Amino acid sequence: MNESRKDAALPSEGVIVWEAYPSWAHFTWLYLLSALSASRALLFQQFGVPGWETWLVGAMLLILCAACVRRWAHYTLTVKKIVVTNGYTGRDIQAMALSDSQDISIKQGLIASFFDIGTVVVRSRSRDRALSLRGVCEPELVRERIEALASNHIIRVPGQAEPVP
Repeated sequence: MNESRKDAALPSEGVIVWEAYPSWAHFTWLYLLSALSASRALLFQQFGVPGWETWLVGAMLLILCAACVRRWAHYTLTVKKIVVTNGYTGRDIQAMALSDSQDISIKQGLIASFFDIGTVVVRSRSRDRALSLRGVCEPELVRERIEALASNHIIRVPGQAEPVP
């Protein structure tokens, strides 16, 4: 019975609606450079050119770099806020209350749209702050989730043209 009381006492802000790391496809350029380095190592090895091992190690380091950089940021959407935390230390890098969000847009290039990834940009009501979720899979879906949760934080006052947060 104590357990249920403890669960009921948890703040609703802790309910995680969505969480993710940047997509692997966000680091396509690192994979391309790694493939070029590996192919050069293979060519050097085939023709007996010394130093092919160095190119192979470089290719592996680039793949390792992509894996490390991907885990750098962790995105969390709760019912009250959006939080970007460091994936290694768990410390908050940036956060924004959904009640403070106003404009939610998506930035997506040609290659990003091919991989269905993009950057979701959330601007604050005062427009002086912006929170970016880079390399997110299915950015349209993420934007819709944020908009749906943010609309729950708008108080509509009768007789007033603009909703008040």
